[in-house]
Amino acid sequence: MMPLAMVNPGSRVKLVSVNGGRGINARLAAMGLLPGVEVEVLSKDPGGPFILEVKGGSRLIIGRGMALKIVVV
Repeated sequence: MMPLAMVNPGSRVKLVSVNGGRGINARLAAMGLLPGVEVEVLSKDPGGPFILEVKGGSRLIIGRGMALKIVVV
């Protein structure tokens, strides 16, 4: 297991948990990022946002701080 921030672009991973409070958990859940969901990292900038593709073809952009709190396998 590792933070989403460590995943290389082009990799497909499964979300395991979120190490955050109720606010960040609720925000991620509203975007469809729940435990068990598979995501693909489309791109990431060294200090900037991550572009993710969630099942169904939806694309999401999240910040590095949020990506550090998401645990994937």
